[in-house]
Amino acid sequence: MKRFLGTCAMISAIALAGCGGGAQEQNTSSKSLEGRIAIDGSSTVYPISEAVTEEFRAEHPRVRVTIGISGTGGGFKKFTTGGTDISDASRPIKGKEHQKAVENGIEYIELPVAFDGLSVVVNPKNDFVDHLSTEELHRIWQPGSAVRTWRDVRAEWPDHPIKLYGPGTDSGTFDYFTEAINGKAQACRSDFTASEDDNVLVAGVAGDIDALGFFGFAYYIENKDRLRVVPIDGGRGPVAPSTRTINDGSYSPLSRPLFIYVAKAGLEKPQVKAFVDFYLANAAALAGEVGYVALPSRAYDLDRQRVAQRVTGSVFSGKNTVGLDIAELLALE
Repeated sequence: MKRFLGTCAMISAIALAGCGGGAQEQNTSSKSLEGRIAIDGSSTVYPISEAVTEEFRAEHPRVRVTIGISGTGGGFKKFTTGGTDISDASRPIKGKEHQKAVENGIEYIELPVAFDGLSVVVNPKNDFVDHLSTEELHRIWQPGSAVRTWRDVRAEWPDHPIKLYGPGTDSGTFDYFTEAINGKAQACRSDFTASEDDNVLVAGVAGDIDALGFFGFAYYIENKDRLRVVPIDGGRGPVAPSTRTINDGSYSPLSRPLFIYVAKAGLEKPQVKAFVDFYLANAAALAGEVGYVALPSRAYDLDRQRVAQRVTGSVFSGKNTVGLDIAELLALE
């Protein structure tokens, strides 16, 4: 079943009615389970959490799940002050965010749930960009960039102004891209159209022949009839993102893990515990369905062990995850 990602207001939360089915049955009675679950954070992880929620609600219709998309950073601001049960994140938690959680008595469990290939896209009518190197991306996106037109990137390209679209500064995608391309998270030129909602970025690139943008692979897959993905040369020749190239690590350095963070106290709520169990039982299938790459079964086994044993804290915080393949991701665990 193809899922429609939808256009969501940046600071809105959605209550998802149950539909679909076919997900793994859980032990908790659907008739007795009720309550609320609050999720916020990454718009990149949102499609997975939305898909999980649809299937979960089909079995547990009395549980109300709200999902916000205020960006990874915005989600952690709420999560580390006790405002949500689960935080969607397209990067590991930062040290200052961890410290805020400690100050507020929030213990959390870090759970990688899928792999993503951050996708660079142009308008389909752009017929000259065959690929971009990471060095060219750096020249385009670096702080104080002198690149104003496509000709500034390559002399044979037209003298048309580049219109840039990218995630906002609260986005984990923005952090990851700037670290991978510019060498430091948040280091970026400021004269681009920014949004925490990837659907806004899709619409911007789809509507502008001179546009260049980037966001998660699922949003490209859902809109590939409106966009053209650009192969990236990370030093071994141009490679386009695909399930295979993300999985085998050849799409580098723009492959990355995606996470959910679960409040330990939240797991004391039966509906939250049931939801997290359901998420980990179905993430592999549903991540693939919405355009991401499932982790190996071993990774989900490790996730379930963390939940069962209430293992708190971060394995990935402060680690360089830029360009990791799945095997290297598991080695960090």
